[in-house]
Amino acid sequence: MTKMKNEMGWNLENSYARLPGALYTRQDPTPVDLPEIVVLNEQVAQALGLDKEKLEADVLAGNKIPADAEPIAQAYAGHQFGHFNMLGDGRAVLIGEQVTPAGERFDIQLKGGGSTPYSRGGDGRAGLGPMLREHIISEGMHGLGIPTTRSLAVVTTGEPVYRETVQQGAILTRVAKSHIRVGTFQFASRFGSIEDLRALADYAVECHDPEAVDAGNRYLALLQGVIERQAALIAKWQLAGFIHGVMNTDNMTIRGETIDYGPCAFMDVYDPKTVFSSIDTEGRYAYRNQPPIAGWNLARFAESLLPILHDEQEESLKLAQEAVLEFPKLYEGHWLNGMRSKLGLFSEEEGDRALVEELLNLMEKTQSDYTNTFRNLTLGREDSELFTTPEFASWKERWSERKKRQEQSEEDVLLLMKRSNPSVIPRNHRVEEALKASVEKGDDSVMKRLLDVLKNPYAYSEEQEEFCKLPEPTDIPYRTYCGT
Repeated sequence: MTKMKNEMGWNLENSYARLPGALYTRQDPTPVDLPEIVVLNEQVAQALGLDKEKLEADVLAGNKIPADAEPIAQAYAGHQFGHFNMLGDGRAVLIGEQVTPAGERFDIQLKGGGSTPYSRGGDGRAGLGPMLREHIISEGMHGLGIPTTRSLAVVTTGEPVYRETVQQGAILTRVAKSHIRVGTFQFASRFGSIEDLRALADYAVECHDPEAVDAGNRYLALLQGVIERQAALIAKWQLAGFIHGVMNTDNMTIRGETIDYGPCAFMDVYDPKTVFSSIDTEGRYAYRNQPPIAGWNLARFAESLLPILHDEQEESLKLAQEAVLEFPKLYEGHWLNGMRSKLGLFSEEEGDRALVEELLNLMEKTQSDYTNTFRNLTLGREDSELFTTPEFASWKERWSERKKRQEQSEEDVLLLMKRSNPSVIPRNHRVEEALKASVEKGDDSVMKRLLDVLKNPYAYSEEQEEFCKLPEPTDIPYRTYCGT
């Protein structure tokens, strides 16, 4: 593997590689034939301290690596659709942590960088469509203010990948605060020693929960911190109508960032039972199930920490249970406060939840679009079936009375609603339109225009009007597929 000088702005370390060797394998990316940059995220490059003019496709594809890089593939396990499996970075290589000019650290990972010891027979590669999809959705999530991994770049490899069809090979450079997952702790607890587990937990505390360093029980503080971040994250998903699609424990990070954009999508018509993933035949990860599934995943995280939470087993179990039982309350608080903001409510009243639930029930009954309903409420537009019903008229009267009982002006209410209700989201038909143009025609202009619109989804600009339109009616349900 060719190593190069750091003239592009690379300032890499790999503190994770100081952990016990059972937690990872040293692994170079597999070189590719003809790398070519398809999309480069200049905003992310600048934040990382990288020179966008000098970034080379060979580096973003793994043919060359910066001098200070220490490439590894991380080991982890996970419950996939409720079933425990030994997993790991099967097609991703972590080249190191970029230390930015501001002193922050971000993992730099090449997704699609070749096979690893954890590939389980796979080729370690990825297709262009899925990598561009992750780029679009993750940048859309960032614009919405939802914690997420970011995409620095997508490059084609000049090599085919073989799935159901032959696809163009591609590699995505993923940027994350951490790639440590619930499944990483499950691996350490199940397959490592207690020393391995403690080393991982100490590392997580020092790097990602520094306020827990001096806590009376740092591992309990770590657990509580992860629970709080996930409660806030899942509430943001629900408030935006986002459906992850594959909430396995290996897809939940300790930093509370959305990660692994496979069969994800945004809900159009409001229906709590909505599922897009082709493999989720039982609806385990449906929209309405995301909060309880997050709680289930966090219980698995707590289980993995039991050997180090306390010296006495019963006390350890008690601490874990008490922490996990806080999740529903924390989630409810974040979600309800978010819903208040979407309705322009600054204060708290006992009947707020009932007011929200009644609106959601009306939206479900009239098959109203989730995003556009709140957008129309913000703008004072009443242009769908929902707004013509007597039930809505009654609800609107109660909503108006509720707003009058707070000190803020109508202008304040409007500003809060505009900050809380996106005008645009990465609508599924728009994402597919962009992917088709890029993958089938080599036309990236559709994707670039979509990305520009998604940079500030709360702008309520004239340009965004076109992207608020719903897809043409169809009898064929929208389906998403694993592959990223």
